[in-house]
Amino acid sequence: MSKKSVGITGIGASLPKKIVTNKDLESVVDTTDEWIRKRTGIEERRVLEVGQNLSDLGAQAGKDAISSANISVDEIDMIIVATGSPELIWPSTACLVQQKMGANSAAAFDLQAACTGFTYGIDIASQLLSSGGYKNILLIGAEAMTRYVDWSDRSTCVLFGDGAAAVVVGEVEEGLGIISSDLGADGNGSDLLEIPNSGSAITHDKLGDVVDQTIKMNGADVFKFAVRVIPATIESLLNKSGVMLEDISLIVPHQANKRITYSAAEKLGISKEVMVSNISKYGNTGAASIPLALFGLENEGRLEKGDLIITVGFGAGLTWGSNLIKWSKTS
Repeated sequence: MSKKSVGITGIGASLPKKIVTNKDLESVVDTTDEWIRKRTGIEERRVLEVGQNLSDLGAQAGKDAISSANISVDEIDMIIVATGSPELIWPSTACLVQQKMGANSAAAFDLQAACTGFTYGIDIASQLLSSGGYKNILLIGAEAMTRYVDWSDRSTCVLFGDGAAAVVVGEVEEGLGIISSDLGADGNGSDLLEIPNSGSAITHDKLGDVVDQTIKMNGADVFKFAVRVIPATIESLLNKSGVMLEDISLIVPHQANKRITYSAAEKLGISKEVMVSNISKYGNTGAASIPLALFGLENEGRLEKGDLIITVGFGAGLTWGSNLIKWSKTS
């Protein structure tokens, strides 16, 4: 019995209305628009407002993806929310999204692989669907990164933004869809990018104290890690799949820093045009960044049926991963 082909059948996105520009940040922290653009490529980012929650974004992105797939919410068997900034530790953000969507037939859980969450989620969804136990899986990348930002730390506060994007993964035409994945992790680098004093690391003798639960990053070492691991996972993915790099139409990386993206492109020996970048508009939106980029490409008509694309993520953990996809979604 041949393995059925599964791929992306629908896509949607949801962003906060509030836009914070680099100029706005000049009045908050010691930085400049010129410095941020030069060092990161970011011009603006979206920020959740008071009273708006991550599950609101996730539910709207999910509804849009389901509509794009031309199915009903009752046809969703499972909801996976990839997030490194969950609304609560529990219940899962996925369960909150399920309730807001009315997706009562779906199982739901969160996936925590930080900014690599979407690439992990694509592989998990593919494996579950190929087993025959599920028909349609809603995979959502959703982040409220600005809720974990220290706005006095100019090395991190300029980088992050909020947003959500979702894909429906289901059966597609034979030969299309998700071909292969390459996933990895190295816990030895866990201290390079972390949110300290979070989760059960807050012990009882600390309760009641004011503790720092904001993003901490060793920027230089994270940069080196990302520039090294992007080409490495892509090369591993291509070797597994028997596909040549020149056959790839677009590479859609996690949007962390434009210098990372273009340095990785140089190491791979490909043009900047092949390596997709939309960080100028959204900043680093964690696990939401890759599906947000895919949503933009689809809306701009830059993805055609049969195009070979690679998605590649990297982030805290340290984690990394890539997916080879033969595009199946048709507008």
